[in-house]
Amino acid sequence: MAHGSALQGYDIIGDVHGCAHALMRLLEKLGYRQLDGVYRHPQRKVIFLGDIIDRGPQIREALQLVRRMVEADEAQMVLGNHECNALAYFTRADNHYLRDHSERNARQLAETQQEFAGAPQLWQSYLDWFLTLPLFLEFPQFRVVHACWDTALIAQHRERYGDGHINREFLRAAAQAGTLEAQVQQRLTCGVDLPLPEGLSIVSRDGYQRERFRIKFWVADARTYGDLLFQPDPLPPEVAQSPISAEHRDQMVIYGADQRPLFIGHYWLNGTPRAIAPNIACLDYSAVKSGRLVAYRFDGETQLHQEKFVWVYKDP
Repeated sequence: MAHGSALQGYDIIGDVHGCAHALMRLLEKLGYRQLDGVYRHPQRKVIFLGDIIDRGPQIREALQLVRRMVEADEAQMVLGNHECNALAYFTRADNHYLRDHSERNARQLAETQQEFAGAPQLWQSYLDWFLTLPLFLEFPQFRVVHACWDTALIAQHRERYGDGHINREFLRAAAQAGTLEAQVQQRLTCGVDLPLPEGLSIVSRDGYQRERFRIKFWVADARTYGDLLFQPDPLPPEVAQSPISAEHRDQMVIYGADQRPLFIGHYWLNGTPRAIAPNIACLDYSAVKSGRLVAYRFDGETQLHQEKFVWVYKDP
Protein backbone atom coordinates (compact mmCIF):
# COMPACT_ATOMS: atom_id res chain seq x y z
CA MET A 1 0.00 0.00 0.00
CA ALA A 2 1.01 3.60 -0.45
CA HIS A 3 2.33 4.79 2.88
CA GLY A 4 1.07 7.74 4.85
CA SER A 5 -2.01 9.41 3.37
CA ALA A 6 -4.62 7.61 1.28
CA LEU A 7 -3.86 6.83 -2.36
CA GLN A 8 -4.27 9.99 -4.44
CA GLY A 9 -3.31 8.93 -7.94
CA TYR A 10 -1.34 6.74 -10.31
CA ASP A 11 1.84 7.33 -12.28
CA ILE A 12 1.65 5.30 -15.49
CA ILE A 13 5.03 4.54 -17.09
CA GLY A 14 5.74 3.51 -20.68
CA ASP A 15 8.04 0.84 -22.14
CA VAL A 16 11.26 0.61 -20.08
CA HIS A 17 13.19 -1.86 -22.30
CA GLY A 18 16.02 -2.30 -19.84
CA CYS A 19 16.60 1.40 -19.16
CA ALA A 20 16.80 0.88 -15.38
CA HIS A 21 18.90 3.97 -14.64
CA ALA A 22 16.51 6.22 -16.54
CA LEU A 23 13.63 4.57 -14.66
CA MET A 24 15.26 5.36 -11.31
CA ARG A 25 15.67 8.99 -12.35
CA LEU A 26 12.06 9.16 -13.54
CA LEU A 27 10.75 7.68 -10.29
CA GLU A 28 12.82 10.15 -8.28
CA LYS A 29 11.53 13.01 -10.43
CA LEU A 30 8.00 11.79 -9.63
CA GLY A 31 8.75 11.87 -5.89
CA TYR A 32 9.40 8.15 -5.25
CA ARG A 33 12.17 7.19 -2.82
CA GLN A 34 13.79 3.86 -2.04
CA LEU A 35 12.79 2.34 1.29
CA ASP A 36 13.79 -1.24 2.14
CA GLY A 37 14.95 -1.74 -1.47
CA VAL A 38 11.61 -0.64 -3.00
CA TYR A 39 10.68 2.67 -4.65
CA ARG A 40 7.68 4.09 -2.78
CA HIS A 41 5.57 7.24 -2.73
CA PRO A 42 3.46 8.38 0.24
CA GLN A 43 0.31 8.97 -1.84
CA ARG A 44 0.82 7.41 -5.28
CA LYS A 45 1.43 4.10 -7.06
CA VAL A 46 2.92 3.17 -10.42
CA ILE A 47 1.43 1.19 -13.29
CA PHE A 48 3.94 -0.18 -15.79
CA LEU A 49 2.75 -0.68 -19.37
CA GLY A 50 4.93 -3.74 -20.07
CA ASP A 51 8.01 -4.31 -22.25
CA ILE A 52 10.45 -4.10 -19.36
CA ILE A 53 12.82 -6.55 -21.10
CA ASP A 54 14.89 -6.64 -24.33
CA ARG A 55 17.04 -4.11 -26.16
CA GLY A 56 18.29 -2.01 -23.25
CA PRO A 57 21.46 -1.80 -21.15
CA GLN A 58 20.19 -2.83 -17.65
CA ILE A 59 17.48 -5.46 -18.18
CA ARG A 60 18.13 -7.46 -15.00
CA GLU A 61 18.21 -4.28 -12.93
CA ALA A 62 14.97 -3.01 -14.51
CA LEU A 63 13.17 -6.30 -13.88
CA GLN A 64 14.33 -6.40 -10.27
CA LEU A 65 13.16 -2.83 -9.63
CA VAL A 66 9.74 -3.36 -11.23
CA ARG A 67 9.12 -6.76 -9.63
CA ARG A 68 10.05 -5.47 -6.17
CA MET A 69 7.58 -2.59 -6.56
CA VAL A 70 4.80 -4.93 -7.78
CA GLU A 71 5.37 -7.48 -5.02
CA ALA A 72 5.40 -4.71 -2.39
CA ASP A 73 2.05 -3.43 -3.78
CA GLU A 74 3.64 -0.13 -4.78
CA ALA A 75 3.01 -0.83 -8.49
CA GLN A 76 1.08 -2.95 -10.97
CA MET A 77 2.15 -4.06 -14.43
CA VAL A 78 0.48 -5.33 -17.58
CA LEU A 79 2.26 -7.67 -19.96
CA GLY A 80 3.81 -6.30 -23.13
CA ASN A 81 4.44 -8.20 -26.34
CA HIS A 82 8.09 -8.72 -25.34
CA GLU A 83 7.14 -10.51 -22.11
CA CYS A 84 4.57 -12.61 -24.00
CA ASN A 85 7.14 -13.46 -26.68
CA ALA A 86 9.68 -14.47 -24.01
CA LEU A 87 7.13 -16.72 -22.31
CA ALA A 88 6.34 -18.50 -25.57
CA TYR A 89 10.03 -18.70 -26.61
CA PHE A 90 11.03 -20.48 -23.38
CA THR A 91 7.91 -22.64 -22.88
CA ARG A 92 7.90 -26.17 -24.29
CA ALA A 93 4.84 -28.17 -25.26
CA ASP A 94 4.89 -31.55 -27.01
CA ASN A 95 8.67 -31.50 -27.54
CA HIS A 96 8.80 -28.08 -29.18
CA TYR A 97 8.88 -24.47 -28.05
CA LEU A 98 5.70 -22.41 -28.40
CA ARG A 99 7.64 -19.67 -30.22
CA ASP A 100 9.93 -20.71 -33.02
CA HIS A 101 13.66 -20.37 -32.23
CA SER A 102 14.28 -18.57 -35.51
CA GLU A 103 17.10 -16.10 -36.01
CA ARG A 104 14.61 -13.21 -35.93
CA ASN A 105 12.98 -14.34 -32.67
CA ALA A 106 16.36 -15.06 -31.06
CA ARG A 107 17.56 -11.59 -32.04
CA GLN A 108 14.64 -9.94 -30.25
CA LEU A 109 15.63 -11.65 -26.98
CA ALA A 110 19.41 -11.43 -27.46
CA GLU A 111 20.18 -8.75 -24.85
CA THR A 112 17.88 -10.34 -22.27
CA GLN A 113 19.43 -13.78 -22.75
CA GLN A 114 22.90 -12.29 -22.53
CA GLU A 115 22.15 -10.64 -19.18
CA PHE A 116 20.78 -13.88 -17.72
CA ALA A 117 23.34 -16.19 -19.36
CA GLY A 118 24.86 -17.16 -16.01
CA ALA A 119 21.60 -17.20 -14.07
CA PRO A 120 19.07 -19.53 -15.72
CA GLN A 121 17.15 -20.11 -12.50
CA LEU A 122 16.78 -16.37 -11.91
CA TRP A 123 15.51 -15.94 -15.48
CA GLN A 124 13.04 -18.80 -14.95
CA SER A 125 11.77 -17.06 -11.82
CA TYR A 126 11.00 -13.97 -13.94
CA LEU A 127 9.22 -16.08 -16.56
CA ASP A 128 7.12 -17.62 -13.77
CA TRP A 129 6.41 -14.12 -12.48
CA PHE A 130 5.28 -12.92 -15.93
CA LEU A 131 2.61 -15.63 -15.82
CA THR A 132 1.09 -13.96 -12.74
CA LEU A 133 0.64 -10.60 -14.52
CA PRO A 134 -2.47 -9.44 -16.41
CA LEU A 135 -2.85 -8.43 -20.04
CA PHE A 136 -5.02 -5.45 -19.07
CA LEU A 137 -6.22 -3.51 -16.04
CA GLU A 138 -9.55 -1.74 -15.69
CA PHE A 139 -10.30 0.79 -12.98
CA PRO A 140 -13.49 2.82 -12.44
CA GLN A 141 -11.80 5.91 -13.91
CA PHE A 142 -9.29 4.56 -16.47
CA ARG A 143 -7.94 1.55 -18.38
CA VAL A 144 -4.46 0.21 -19.09
CA VAL A 145 -3.25 -2.17 -21.82
CA HIS A 146 0.05 -2.49 -23.67
CA ALA A 147 -1.16 -1.74 -27.21
CA CYS A 148 -4.92 -1.76 -27.89
CA TRP A 149 -8.15 -1.95 -25.90
CA ASP A 150 -10.56 -4.18 -27.82
CA THR A 151 -13.78 -4.27 -25.80
CA ALA A 152 -15.24 -7.33 -27.56
CA LEU A 153 -12.10 -9.48 -27.24
CA ILE A 154 -11.58 -8.42 -23.63
CA ALA A 155 -15.16 -9.48 -22.81
CA GLN A 156 -14.50 -12.90 -24.36
CA HIS A 157 -11.21 -13.25 -22.47
CA ARG A 158 -12.98 -12.40 -19.19
CA GLU A 159 -15.65 -14.99 -19.87
CA ARG A 160 -13.02 -17.71 -20.33
CA TYR A 161 -10.34 -16.64 -17.82
CA GLY A 162 -12.23 -14.53 -15.30
CA ASP A 163 -10.01 -11.43 -15.53
CA GLY A 164 -6.99 -10.09 -17.42
CA HIS A 165 -4.69 -12.89 -16.34
CA ILE A 166 -3.21 -15.73 -18.37
CA ASN A 167 -1.89 -19.21 -17.56
CA ARG A 168 -0.01 -22.04 -19.28
CA GLU A 169 -3.17 -23.19 -21.06
CA PHE A 170 -3.55 -19.66 -22.46
CA LEU A 171 0.08 -19.71 -23.66
CA ARG A 172 -0.39 -23.01 -25.46
CA ALA A 173 -3.63 -21.88 -27.10
CA ALA A 174 -2.12 -18.47 -28.05
CA ALA A 175 0.61 -20.30 -30.02
CA GLN A 176 -2.07 -21.70 -32.37
CA ALA A 177 -3.27 -19.40 -35.14
CA GLY A 178 -6.94 -18.49 -35.10
CA THR A 179 -7.70 -19.22 -31.44
CA LEU A 180 -9.33 -16.67 -29.17
CA GLU A 181 -6.13 -16.62 -27.10
CA ALA A 182 -3.98 -15.85 -30.16
CA GLN A 183 -6.33 -13.02 -31.14
CA VAL A 184 -6.40 -11.58 -27.61
CA GLN A 185 -2.63 -11.68 -27.18
CA GLN A 186 -1.95 -10.20 -30.63
CA ARG A 187 -4.54 -7.44 -30.37
CA LEU A 188 -3.88 -6.37 -26.76
CA THR A 189 -0.06 -6.51 -26.86
CA CYS A 190 0.63 -5.65 -30.53
CA GLY A 191 -2.39 -3.59 -31.60
CA VAL A 192 -4.24 -3.69 -34.90
CA ASP A 193 -2.23 -4.12 -38.06
CA LEU A 194 -3.13 -4.47 -41.71
CA PRO A 195 -1.29 -6.19 -44.56
CA LEU A 196 0.57 -4.25 -47.22
CA PRO A 197 -0.41 -5.09 -50.82
CA GLU A 198 1.30 -8.23 -52.06
CA GLY A 199 4.95 -7.71 -52.95
CA LEU A 200 5.37 -4.57 -50.84
CA SER A 201 7.25 -4.40 -47.51
CA ILE A 202 8.69 -1.85 -45.09
CA VAL A 203 12.07 -2.05 -43.35
CA SER A 204 11.37 -0.74 -39.85
CA ARG A 205 13.67 1.38 -37.70
CA ASP A 206 14.78 -1.70 -35.76
CA GLY A 207 15.89 -3.39 -38.98
CA TYR A 208 13.01 -5.85 -39.42
CA GLN A 209 11.32 -6.33 -42.77
CA ARG A 210 7.57 -6.10 -42.28
CA GLU A 211 4.66 -6.90 -44.56
CA ARG A 212 2.11 -5.33 -42.21
CA PHE A 213 1.64 -1.86 -40.70
CA ARG A 214 0.18 -0.65 -37.40
CA ILE A 215 -2.97 1.44 -37.38
CA LYS A 216 -4.79 3.82 -35.05
CA PHE A 217 -7.77 2.43 -33.15
CA TRP A 218 -9.51 5.67 -32.25
CA VAL A 219 -10.11 7.39 -35.60
CA ALA A 220 -13.61 6.56 -36.81
CA ASP A 221 -13.52 8.99 -39.76
CA ALA A 222 -10.24 7.89 -41.40
CA ARG A 223 -10.52 7.77 -45.21
CA THR A 224 -7.08 6.65 -46.42
CA TYR A 225 -4.46 4.22 -45.12
CA GLY A 226 -2.26 7.25 -44.42
CA ASP A 227 -4.95 8.57 -42.04
CA LEU A 228 -4.82 5.25 -40.16
CA LEU A 229 -1.04 4.80 -39.92
CA PHE A 230 0.36 4.67 -36.37
CA GLN A 231 4.05 3.84 -36.51
CA PRO A 232 7.32 5.72 -37.17
CA ASP A 233 7.94 4.03 -40.53
CA PRO A 234 6.07 5.60 -43.46
CA LEU A 235 3.91 3.71 -45.93
CA PRO A 236 4.76 3.61 -49.63
CA PRO A 237 3.03 6.76 -51.04
CA GLU A 238 0.70 4.78 -53.30
CA VAL A 239 -0.58 2.85 -50.25
CA ALA A 240 -0.86 5.92 -48.00
CA GLN A 241 -3.10 7.70 -50.52
CA SER A 242 -5.40 4.71 -51.16
CA PRO A 243 -8.91 4.65 -49.67
CA ILE A 244 -9.49 2.05 -46.94
CA SER A 245 -11.13 -1.09 -48.33
CA ALA A 246 -14.42 -2.38 -46.91
CA GLU A 247 -12.62 -5.55 -45.79
CA HIS A 248 -10.06 -3.57 -43.80
CA ARG A 249 -12.73 -1.27 -42.36
CA ASP A 250 -14.32 -4.36 -40.84
CA GLN A 251 -11.03 -5.13 -39.05
CA MET A 252 -10.73 -1.69 -37.44
CA VAL A 253 -11.26 -1.24 -33.70
CA ILE A 254 -12.61 2.07 -32.45
CA TYR A 255 -12.05 3.34 -28.91
CA GLY A 256 -14.65 6.07 -28.59
CA ALA A 257 -14.01 9.59 -27.32
CA ASP A 258 -16.74 9.04 -24.71
CA GLN A 259 -14.87 6.16 -23.02
CA ARG A 260 -12.77 6.46 -19.87
CA PRO A 261 -9.09 7.47 -20.30
CA LEU A 262 -6.86 4.75 -21.76
CA PHE A 263 -3.09 4.38 -21.34
CA ILE A 264 -0.97 2.37 -23.80
CA GLY A 265 2.70 1.87 -24.68
CA HIS A 266 4.21 -0.06 -27.62
CA TYR A 267 4.28 2.42 -30.50
CA TRP A 268 7.74 4.10 -30.45
CA LEU A 269 6.56 7.69 -30.67
CA ASN A 270 8.89 10.66 -31.14
CA GLY A 271 8.87 14.29 -30.09
CA THR A 272 7.24 15.96 -27.10
CA PRO A 273 4.86 13.63 -25.21
CA ARG A 274 1.20 14.56 -25.66
CA ALA A 275 -2.16 12.81 -25.74
CA ILE A 276 -2.96 11.08 -29.05
CA ALA A 277 -6.69 11.63 -28.41
CA PRO A 278 -8.42 13.62 -25.65
CA ASN A 279 -8.82 10.38 -23.66
CA ILE A 280 -5.82 8.29 -24.88
CA ALA A 281 -2.14 8.58 -24.01
CA CYS A 282 0.62 6.49 -25.55
CA LEU A 283 3.61 6.59 -23.19
CA ASP A 284 6.20 4.78 -25.36
CA TYR A 285 8.59 7.46 -26.60
CA SER A 286 11.45 5.18 -27.70
CA ALA A 287 13.43 5.48 -24.45
CA VAL A 288 15.89 2.77 -25.46
CA LYS A 289 16.53 4.47 -28.82
CA SER A 290 17.73 7.71 -27.18
CA GLY A 291 14.18 8.97 -26.78
CA ARG A 292 12.29 9.67 -23.56
CA LEU A 293 11.06 7.43 -20.74
CA VAL A 294 7.61 8.88 -20.08
CA ALA A 295 5.06 8.84 -17.27
CA TYR A 296 1.58 10.31 -17.00
CA ARG A 297 0.39 11.49 -13.57
CA PHE A 298 -3.26 10.46 -13.46
CA ASP A 299 -5.60 11.92 -10.85
CA GLY A 300 -9.04 10.94 -12.12
CA GLU A 301 -9.52 13.45 -14.93
CA THR A 302 -11.73 12.48 -17.89
CA GLN A 303 -9.68 14.47 -20.43
CA LEU A 304 -5.89 14.19 -20.40
CA HIS A 305 -3.73 17.25 -19.71
CA GLN A 306 -0.45 18.15 -21.40
CA GLU A 307 1.23 19.28 -18.19
CA LYS A 308 0.79 15.85 -16.59
CA PHE A 309 3.31 14.12 -18.87
CA VAL A 310 6.67 13.75 -17.13
CA TRP A 311 9.83 12.34 -18.71
CA VAL A 312 13.57 11.79 -18.54
CA TYR A 313 16.08 10.97 -21.26
CA LYS A 314 18.05 7.73 -21.31
CA ASP A 315 21.66 7.85 -20.13
CA PRO A 316 23.92 8.80 -23.06
